[in-house]
Amino acid sequence: MFGISELAVVLIVVIAVLAAKKLPELARSAGKSARILKAEARAAKESDNRVTQEGEGTPQVVQGETVKRGEVPPDQRAAS
Repeated sequence: MFGISELAVVLIVVIAVLAAKKLPELARSAGKSARILKAEARAAKESDNRVTQEGEGTPQVVQGETVKRGEVPPDQRAAS
């Protein structure tokens, strides 16, 4: 009767005919999504650059004491 290749061709033609009305809409929405993604990526990059230039993104060193395991920290010694 029909082989697999003939059925595949018929299936592709049927899908193309039925989806022909939706293809321009799908392409348009894909383009909008790509533009939005590109704009958001650009905004995030600019935000990162601004934070780095202002110095807010750099880590700060906090002075503290090193406590070994089993040792009671000085501030907790007075409470005991």
